Amino acid sequence: MLTRYLSADDPSTPAIAADLIRRGELVAIPTETVYGLGADGLNEEAVAKIFQAKGRPQDNPLILHVAKAEDMEKFCHSIPQAAYQLAKAFWPGPLTMVLPARDIVPKRTTAGLSTVAVRCPDSDVTREIIRLSGVPIAAPSANISGKPSTTTAQHVLHDHDGRIAAVVDGGPCRVGVESTIVDLTEERPRLLRPGGVTPEQLLALLGDLVVDRAVTAQIDKDAVVKAPGMKYRHYAPSEPVIIVSGSREKAAAYIRSHFTPGDRVLCFEEELPLYQGLNPLPYGREADVSTLSAGLFAALRELDDPNIHQVYARCPVGGGIAYAVQNRLKKAAAFHIVDAEETL
Repeated sequence: MLTRYLSADDPSTPAIAADLIRRGELVAIPTETVYGLGADGLNEEAVAKIFQAKGRPQDNPLILHVAKAEDMEKFCHSIPQAAYQLAKAFWPGPLTMVLPARDIVPKRTTAGLSTVAVRCPDSDVTREIIRLSGVPIAAPSANISGKPSTTTAQHVLHDHDGRIAAVVDGGPCRVGVESTIVDLTEERPRLLRPGGVTPEQLLALLGDLVVDRAVTAQIDKDAVVKAPGMKYRHYAPSEPVIIVSGSREKAAAYIRSHFTPGDRVLCFEEELPLYQGLNPLPYGREADVSTLSAGLFAALRELDDPNIHQVYARCPVGGGIAYAVQNRLKKAAAFHIVDAEETL
């Protein structure tokens, strides 16, 4: 299969991509979070192609992307007022809501659940593709399942060139980590995955928020989950990742004392002098966490190298977008964390 390259700046791109979606093909689409591997979310055969292309477990539900907030009523029922408030505040944007699914949504899309995850992406070209296709687009991140997510069209082509119909190049993703997911089907709103909309923003609007255990710890492989990214080891290069927490100096001392040939260090730009001679890879500035969010997956993809033995990673602390970066790094490390303050 020839994978077509479509530029978001080309006026003909939305119509071409929408036609491919209607025909049941896979099209990689840009969003503000990561690139998605898109298909007609109401077409079970098209959705099956997503799972096949990614090697994605069948019990991992997909997110339906819609062109405008009003569209969620077509695919969801018993929508609480909180959903409308969140949509008004954060759509288009990096927020996904889990709501009761209408029968029109295939069980293959929801992984057999009675709920569906829905969001409206902050990408003009992608919303236009959805509008012209006339269907919601189911789109998980466009990486091979378990590997670091795709934040450029080049990342998508690396994983799927010749395996999907087209990729729409909208440039590097602004947010760089997948959307925040909040479950609104229970008595209390529940954070299932942190992202570009922060827990603090959700709490300020909702007045209440439960953080699911999957956000902070590895959950059982047999657990039933309502949203992507909750159960399996995600976002990871092929080699083991170890997060080293603690002060800059003690973390650097720990890493230097354990570093062996073939290891790599993933760190903040401010820490580069501490790892001189170890070929460190910075992924952003600790003083500007948005750069860490935007640069994380590109760095993890660079580290996905069979010649690397092990990766020592530095992780930001605190709330806001740092909370999402922590979550992705901890998932990549399978929650393997060493506290340098306690080991030295």
